[in-house]
Amino acid sequence: MDVRKEADVEDAVAAVTAVLGAPLIVVNNAGVAAAKPFGQLTSDDWDAALDTNAKGAFLVTRACLPAMLEEGWGRIVNVASTAALQGVQYAAHYAASKHAMLGMTRSLALEVARKGITANCVCPGFVDTEMTQRSVENVMRATGRSAEQARAALERNSPAHRLIRPEEVGSAVAFLASEAAGGVNGTYVVVNG
Repeated sequence: MDVRKEADVEDAVAAVTAVLGAPLIVVNNAGVAAAKPFGQLTSDDWDAALDTNAKGAFLVTRACLPAMLEEGWGRIVNVASTAALQGVQYAAHYAASKHAMLGMTRSLALEVARKGITANCVCPGFVDTEMTQRSVENVMRATGRSAEQARAALERNSPAHRLIRPEEVGSAVAFLASEAAGGVNGTYVVVNG
């Protein structure tokens, strides 16, 4: 589905519900990222980041929330970014979208706290994925650094000086989606080494 399109989201949730039952665990992980100096950002750049990263999470969550409320149990896990916690040079649109996701999560958590539902974020740093490989390529183009130098520059954003493995993010998501995380609500888990 295209998480930016309300009809796509509603159709997908209806299809999932028909086959698997009501979705009581939602992980909003669709995301886009691109680097560009603030003065070069276009309205289209801004909209692309906000529509996918923030509005997409809103639409999917809103479509699934009624079933959770009816069941009296649910888990909403939004995959944000360490960019939700601080500014990011050359990615104001991305940081704004992740700040929006975190703000939505915190606000929703307050609304559902007494209803058996939790809403939390996982905030990874640079994860060893295709999206980060595109970031490496962007750094190479912008700075003339080699692939190894560009990757090392991104790795230095982590206290462990390495990229995060996807399964490390997955483990944090799995915990927040579990019954064991019932007392964790309206917060974020940083996965950044």
